[in-house]
Amino acid sequence: MNNATEVFQPLQADDPPGVAGYRLAARLGAGGMGRVYLSHTRGGRPVAIKVVRPELADDPEFRRRFRREITAARRVRGAYTAELIDADADGVPPWLATLYVPGPALSEVVARRGPLPVPAVLWLMAGVAEALQAIHGAGIVHRDLKPSNVLLASDGPRVIDFGISLAADATSHTATGTAIGTPSFMAPEQASGGEVTPATDVFALGQTAAFAALGVPLYGDGPAVNVLYRIVHSEPDLSPLPEEVRPLIARCLAADPEQRATLAEVVDRCRRRLGPDADAGAGPAVWQEITGPEVPVPAPAPTPAPAPAPAPTQAPAPAPLTMAAPVTVTSAAPAPVGPLLPPTYPFAPPPGQAEPRPGRRRRAVLLGIATVTWVAGMVTVMALVLPETADWVRRQAGTRSSGTPDPTAHGRSAGSSSTKSPDTVATTPASTTATAPAATDPTATAPRPEAYPQVWVDEKSSLSFKEPVERKNRKGDVRFDCKKIGCALESDTSVIENVWDNKAQGTLDTCRDAVTASKSHSLTLNVAAAGSLICVKSRSGDIALLVVKVKSTALWDHPGISFMTADMTIWRKAA
Repeated sequence: MNNATEVFQPLQADDPPGVAGYRLAARLGAGGMGRVYLSHTRGGRPVAIKVVRPELADDPEFRRRFRREITAARRVRGAYTAELIDADADGVPPWLATLYVPGPALSEVVARRGPLPVPAVLWLMAGVAEALQAIHGAGIVHRDLKPSNVLLASDGPRVIDFGISLAADATSHTATGTAIGTPSFMAPEQASGGEVTPATDVFALGQTAAFAALGVPLYGDGPAVNVLYRIVHSEPDLSPLPEEVRPLIARCLAADPEQRATLAEVVDRCRRRLGPDADAGAGPAVWQEITGPEVPVPAPAPTPAPAPAPAPTQAPAPAPLTMAAPVTVTSAAPAPVGPLLPPTYPFAPPPGQAEPRPGRRRRAVLLGIATVTWVAGMVTVMALVLPETADWVRRQAGTRSSGTPDPTAHGRSAGSSSTKSPDTVATTPASTTATAPAATDPTATAPRPEAYPQVWVDEKSSLSFKEPVERKNRKGDVRFDCKKIGCALESDTSVIENVWDNKAQGTLDTCRDAVTASKSHSLTLNVAAAGSLICVKSRSGDIALLVVKVKSTALWDHPGISFMTADMTIWRKAA
């Protein structure tokens, strides 16, 4: 992207005009966590606003992790990072704002012009290593370092999205055949579900530098499961790399995390290889040649003008006063209704009283007419309902005399009711003594989802409904078994069923429908693919939804190689 129309896309109909006081000026793109927009601070400095996707925002576990990660990310201060300046994990939706970096992503530059020259690769490795030093110094492991998360500004690289992938659970890594080369930038321990440490980011730094030098991922393209297998079980071919960077990249890509280069070593070896250019500050000239002229940033979005106040309207002249026709009131009451208001004196006042002014006289006449009309209506209604009301009162009196407690008599004792009347009891409908149930909120007792993203299961582990849900043994509720032809999920006590409707949503109702009539305790995984929904019901009534992310069962006849990752949601006592 090297022009304004490619970098800054106009807002669409489904885009909000603003987020938490930030007026949005353009779209910048979208990722696994949400959409990214251009905005500006009150002082006019451009910022990138990332708005979280609704399905993530609805997950309480995501919000908890997101809140923790942005708290840590606020501490990151580095020359080669995009500083986090504002965020709200409790917003609707959640969002964060970082300083806008005026430059394309490394992935875009390589796609447009091919491999970078050796000096640019060295400057890239030094800058990204410094950024990782600042990130690790704040107690954060990036977990998702890759070319699309490295922006190339005119004065050097900037690392973005540090720590946020943990909250989003690295969804971009897990969908087979999605983001370009994303699995190619994972470390072996990350691909196999092991412990993630700062050394994991060093491995990703080596892969990112190799991508910049070669123009393609070091471990190749293709289905995610194939790439992950190569990362875990094979050594990369480093011979195509330029000789100047090959030894350093090899140190970053050591299979054992303890044997990888430190970030300080990466910076020092890059500076020594660059020689006098490092001390002369030749980096900006290199980046300007690669990225081209900087694209001007659009001006801040104008603040909408307040709506004009409605013009004052002149009240219409009052209509000429006319006398209403006399109203005849018919009532079933035994006595006539007496006058409720004093006379309005439409013609002349009593002796000794001043004559009302015309305005007051007119208002008094209108008020009198309205009052008489209202009284006539109320009398008619009472005439209709009084007989039934009286009958209802008689029934209530008979009911209470039968010994039924009066629900309104809070101060009475249990034995203060009147003598029973057998005739009344026999003729009183049961409905007259029943108390209406209190209204309840149906969502107050509904099972709440518990999210367990990116769970891993293989032939040596299992999944459980109880914490911890990932078991390092075979004693959980659901096991992964490849002893038969192909691989399957199996359980001794839980029902397992695939959701066959491709349009079904991953909801509790979907899983209830799937497992209610099923008695299957095994599911062959050849029917599942990335995005498939698998429902499990435990013997205790818990229901779980597994959304398949990566399924590696092609080499089922090679023990210890096959595995499956999924996003798991559990509803307790939901069956």
